[in-house]
Amino acid sequence: MEMQRISVFVVLFHLAGAAIGDDFHEQLGHIRPQVSKEDQSKAALDAIKRILKERSAEFSVDVNPDQGGIGKDYFKINKQEGIIKISGTSGVAVLTGLNYYLKYVCEAHISWEASQLDLPKELPEVNITVTLIDRFRYYQNVCTTSYSFVWWNWQQWEKHIDWMALNSFNLVLAFNGQEAIWERVYKNLNLTQADIDEHFTGPAFLSWLRMGNIRGWGGPLSRAWHERSIWLQKKILQRMRSLGIIPVLPAFAGHLPRAFQRIYPQVNMTRMEQWNHFNDTYCCPYFLDPTEDLFKAIGKMFIEEQMAEFGTDHIYNCDSFNEVDPSTSDLSYLSNVGKSIYSAMTDADPKAIWIMQGWLFYSSEYWRDPEKVETFITSVPRGKMIILDLQSEQFPQYQRLQQYFGQPYIWCMLHDFGGTLGMFGSVSIINENVIKARNEPNSTMIGTGLTPEGINQNYVVYDLMTESAWRSEPSNLTSWFRNYTIRRYGRYNENITKAWDLLRGSVYDYSGIFKLRGKYAITNTPSLKLNIWTWYNYSDVYEAWDLFIASADEFIDSPAFLHDLVDLTRQVLQIAGDVYYEKLLGYFRGKNIQAFEDTSSRFLNIFLDLDLILSTNKDFLLGPWLEAAKACANDTKEAELFEYNARNQITLWGPHGEIINYANKQWSGVVSHYFQPRWALFINRMDISLHTKTRFNESLVKQEMFERVEEPFTFDRGLFPTEPTGDPVGIAKEIHSRWSNLILMLSSKSARNKNRKQRSSEERTAEPYFEDMEPKVIVLG
Repeated sequence: MEMQRISVFVVLFHLAGAAIGDDFHEQLGHIRPQVSKEDQSKAALDAIKRILKERSAEFSVDVNPDQGGIGKDYFKINKQEGIIKISGTSGVAVLTGLNYYLKYVCEAHISWEASQLDLPKELPEVNITVTLIDRFRYYQNVCTTSYSFVWWNWQQWEKHIDWMALNSFNLVLAFNGQEAIWERVYKNLNLTQADIDEHFTGPAFLSWLRMGNIRGWGGPLSRAWHERSIWLQKKILQRMRSLGIIPVLPAFAGHLPRAFQRIYPQVNMTRMEQWNHFNDTYCCPYFLDPTEDLFKAIGKMFIEEQMAEFGTDHIYNCDSFNEVDPSTSDLSYLSNVGKSIYSAMTDADPKAIWIMQGWLFYSSEYWRDPEKVETFITSVPRGKMIILDLQSEQFPQYQRLQQYFGQPYIWCMLHDFGGTLGMFGSVSIINENVIKARNEPNSTMIGTGLTPEGINQNYVVYDLMTESAWRSEPSNLTSWFRNYTIRRYGRYNENITKAWDLLRGSVYDYSGIFKLRGKYAITNTPSLKLNIWTWYNYSDVYEAWDLFIASADEFIDSPAFLHDLVDLTRQVLQIAGDVYYEKLLGYFRGKNIQAFEDTSSRFLNIFLDLDLILSTNKDFLLGPWLEAAKACANDTKEAELFEYNARNQITLWGPHGEIINYANKQWSGVVSHYFQPRWALFINRMDISLHTKTRFNESLVKQEMFERVEEPFTFDRGLFPTEPTGDPVGIAKEIHSRWSNLILMLSSKSARNKNRKQRSSEERTAEPYFEDMEPKVIVLG
């Protein structure tokens, strides 16, 4: 049993926590919860009441910060007089202990999609002490706020903050409300409201405004939006702090509205490069040279204004060069830039710590020279900068950059780009490499982190990764997945265990270096040039689906199972789409009209079944996304703007499809009104080409798709269901019966290009964070 292994690990965890030193304690010792232990205890107990409701009376909590230690959290769980007592160093530690007890003693489960909290009538005896190995557990990507959180209300945030604490996160981005602060600063610097309005993007695109990539697109922002954002940020910060979560607030990165050039013509600032083909109306704000005195002045003004409104925990995110390179390679300039950015923080907050996403060191050729990186990051005193090794599971940089030349870093799993759906992950890597990195000679690793661009997908990968906070040895993945199914669905089932083992060894065991962006034939822009590839055997997914269908009737009372049944059926159908796309292409090129038309009919039927199964689960509906956007608006005009933001982000991502498909979602409504119509139009024009024996003009057809399908979808105001319809088990069975013979025929197809030559790490070329999305490679999974 996994629980027996855990009991053995507990001693190891405690010893590991004591043995692994924290060389940065002096520099980072003040980065700790600032609320009292009484307040943290109350907040933790309130969270338990929200989570366990009537069973919460069987739990007690006690927060006792270890002020004399080196900052490592721990929790203790034991049963006293029928009550489960959880004590720990913070509210986060206590709730981490609760989650540990629920998972490994009660076989319960809490996730983004659904929870299984059928606890034993009498709570089991327990006596466990666990020390969390690293100082910090970090959460969020700067893009998550746009791809997943942008339209959230307080009820959604409250539930998610509880989830953060349950999974041990004590260092979390908190970016709401900053545009309201910037508006005040800009006005104090003599910008007009018109200057500000042409700079601020709409809500769905604020992440890229903040990184200096775009301006104005989808905007402007209203006073009502600012007021709502400030109110929400205060609620979020209060709850985070009360639980012992340390919020990471923004700092000035140097990006400015264009009006600054008019108002301060004597100051050195550069027009930023065009990003992802956005035209001049929406691209290229200015970047203020960090060595200018005005840089420090603005940075100080912003942090002071922000502190006055929100307080501070002395740790700030700043990403000045996300896909924007410095203007020169001069090392003295890079050193001065680093010093200036940091001093802009410390001028306002002498205790400031700079946290930076390390994606630039992978994404840009500029930073391929380690000397540039070393000069830049060591210009800040050792321990005063924390670097997020942003995608350690696929493109780690800590080894190439010699443990960041002595600066502390956090090992992060990025995993998902754009919040796209599709079953994939690298469980073997995260199970082993976190521990290896932690134990490397001269390691400067001080934590682990989750940095997905979007959540609400592939929870199994995230559930495993969060356990890196306390695991000192790799888990037995076969056992771990088996127990995951028991926790998630509430009971053991042999078929389901086999199904998840098949998924573990296929879609969830990617170890290559090709980028995974959730691009599949059915969700991608129709083209004759899509290159289908994958790393696993399709038959593994088909067999897992068979096993799910065979056992579905036993789990009709399990919300998590029903979610996963829909998700797995979605995965099978999109694989079928990839297979039939290749058949379609072959018959078209071979001018076999009858076979082309028969295959195109089957291919288009995939969309009908896909939309049908997705409509049975709320997590896969377009309606909630659109209605949430409109609910944030203050009036009808703003509701139209926000809905446009919501529709555009998940489709065209820009006025003319500048980053088309990047954040696409297999949601009911998107499939029926966007993906299917553009493929239907494309296939119709292919068919006409065959019958008339004329050249197929793909560029012309794509322009027609844009005018007739893609752009109209973003401006449409049609309503979509916000509640699921239909029986997921019954519909999954119907789809299975319709496709089973075809699937059986296709199941012998092994993974295409599975042995495709992989480039060595030295041969990897830098690829931009948000590349031109003209499809070159489609990744299954």
